[in-house]
Amino acid sequence: MKLKVYADRMSQPSRAVIIFCKVNGIDYEEIKVHISKGQHLTPEFAEINPMKQLPAIADGRFKLFESHAILIYLACAFPGVADQWYPADVFKRSKIHSVLDWHHSNLRRGAESFWLKGNGRFLLGGNQPSIADLSLVCELTQLEVLDEKDRTRLLGPHKKVQQWIENTRNATNPHFDEVHRVIMLAKERQQHQRLKAAKNEGGSNMKKPLVSRM
Repeated sequence: MKLKVYADRMSQPSRAVIIFCKVNGIDYEEIKVHISKGQHLTPEFAEINPMKQLPAIADGRFKLFESHAILIYLACAFPGVADQWYPADVFKRSKIHSVLDWHHSNLRRGAESFWLKGNGRFLLGGNQPSIADLSLVCELTQLEVLDEKDRTRLLGPHKKVQQWIENTRNATNPHFDEVHRVIMLAKERQQHQRLKAAKNEGGSNMKKPLVSRM
C-alpha cells in the first residue's frame, strides 16, 4: 500500500517530509490538509493524528506524526535511501539527533557559532545533507514571507547560514524549489499587499486643495 503523507506546504515540517520523499524516490500520495481552512481540526484527521498537527503519515495501518520521527522512519523503512540522510554510524546519528532536539528558534545564532563551524558545507561539518539539514532549512525558508528589510536584518549578518541554505537548496533541487513554490507565491501576495497599503496610505495623506468661498 502506498505511503500517505498528510501535509500543508505552508507548514515548514510538512515541506521537509515532502522534499525528503521526492529526493529519495519514495512512492507516496500527498493528502493535502489546509490549515487555513481548519481541516487539521476535523474528527477525520484526528484519526490520523490525535494531536491534530501536520505533517503525519500512514504507511498501511501504521500511523506516525511529528516530522523528525517521520523523517527517521522514512530513512530507515524505505530501501534505497542514502546513508547520508540518517547514517548507520552511531556517532554521526547521535550528532543528527543533537541538532533535531535543539530548538529551531536558536538556529540563526547557533548555526553560525557551532553547527556550521569548519569547512563543511552542511550541518555538523558534513559534505552531504542529512535529515537535520532538511528539517532546519525548511524552518528558515519561512522567512521568505517577511518584508525584505526584516529578512535582511535577520539573515544578513550570517553569511555562513545563507550559504548553507543555498547549499541545501542546490543539493535537493529541483524538488526544493517545487515544494517551496507555495512560499514564493505567498511572498508575492504579501509584497502586493504591502505596496497596495503603502499606496493607499500615501493617497490618504495628500492634502486636499483649498477651495475659495468667494
